[in-house]
Amino acid sequence: MLTVLAEICVRPGRRTAVIQAIEKLTPVVLQEEGCGSYQALVDHQAQVPWKQNSPDSIFMVEHWESLRHLEQHQQAEHMEHHRANIKDDVVDVKIFVLEPAK
Repeated sequence: MLTVLAEICVRPGRRTAVIQAIEKLTPVVLQEEGCGSYQALVDHQAQVPWKQNSPDSIFMVEHWESLRHLEQHQQAEHMEHHRANIKDDVVDVKIFVLEPAK
């Protein structure tokens, strides 16, 4: 199982709109072959000195059975539509594909 961590950096004031788009997309993604989980998270506004702050980011935590499943997800028509829908609100996307340490 692969874990994907993605940071979606959005324009200030647009995070809620992008989250709403992700919420509409989530049930479709969860039905994809090989998808174990698909969850959006946002920064917890704790005022502690050791924590990074990312108020304009959305963090996706996803689990996929294989790289092939993840690639199919990225190429799915609903994902292309989703990316086109939010493109004006997104500044940058950082994607990490992780596996368990051995």
